[in-house]
Amino acid sequence: MADIPAAILWQNDTLRLLDQRALPHAISYLDITGVEDAVGAIRTLAVRGAPAIGIAAAYALAVAMARERQQSGPGFLQRLDDHAATLRGARPTAVNLGWALDRMRARAAREPTVSALRQEAELIHAEDRRLCRGIGEHGRALITPGCTVLTHCNAGALAVSELGTATAPLYLRHAEGIGFRVFADETRPLLQGARLTAWELSTAGLDVTVICDNMAASFMARGEIDLVLVGTDRVTANGDVVNKIGTLNLAVLCDYFGVPFYVACPSSTFDPHTPSGAEVVIEERSPEEVLGTAAARVTARNPAFDVTPAKLVTGIITERGIARPPLAVSLRRLLGISAANQR
Repeated sequence: MADIPAAILWQNDTLRLLDQRALPHAISYLDITGVEDAVGAIRTLAVRGAPAIGIAAAYALAVAMARERQQSGPGFLQRLDDHAATLRGARPTAVNLGWALDRMRARAAREPTVSALRQEAELIHAEDRRLCRGIGEHGRALITPGCTVLTHCNAGALAVSELGTATAPLYLRHAEGIGFRVFADETRPLLQGARLTAWELSTAGLDVTVICDNMAASFMARGEIDLVLVGTDRVTANGDVVNKIGTLNLAVLCDYFGVPFYVACPSSTFDPHTPSGAEVVIEERSPEEVLGTAAARVTARNPAFDVTPAKLVTGIITERGIARPPLAVSLRRLLGISAANQR
């Protein structure tokens, strides 16, 4: 993992974000000096992946408040809320963004100081490393010798703090010397699978092959895919999975061909307050990302995410174990959330 650059650097109270738009051809970092810098990085996918967005927002909030003239006291909380509201609007679908900001606000309510905010952001970052390792430990047995795993988008080290979510079991099994193969689909339109996942895994020494998004059915029909393992930006109370557009396609194919479909995420990605995926706001991005070589005067639709129904999910791997159907019940039990805590 040492060869993979960190998505988030926090040194001497300075925040730098790996510019993932330039990967895999260049490694460069953006200096984040305030909320607007962070919002720009999040919206343009310079930083991406639900956990990484949450960590980056937490640090950005601490950086922004350090620049305020009033760095403690009652007025401090109002300015913090203003900055948090701006950050919260950067990407509406990923639940970790709001989760991290709410946690920073709760800490500030107890200790309205910049120092406390810095400490809380550092705690969130450190906890994410532990959560990813826990996901890897619980999911590693799914990666059997000689198997082929299909991934979608990037739920790797670049999307979190260290091992990734969906890639954590892969990294741990590889470290054990277990031989297996990974198919990374391109994940159009921005190619996070080809540009990021394939680069990241190959840099770490894993056997990875890029395939086009529309090749998955053909490979499954030939029995060349044993497992699909993806990340997620939000899991709703009923177990619906909100993830990069194209995830639903894979889940439907897995259901047809009898291929296990697993989702990996930390407990912070579970949203017990949203009943189902139907209530989630799905971000629509610029049509220009899709059009490319299309004919002039043609328009396009570009939803960034889709919703996979819980009934298509074989299991959800968390740092506390694997939740299996019925997911609405097993997730609450596994994560220690009572039904009374759900709206």
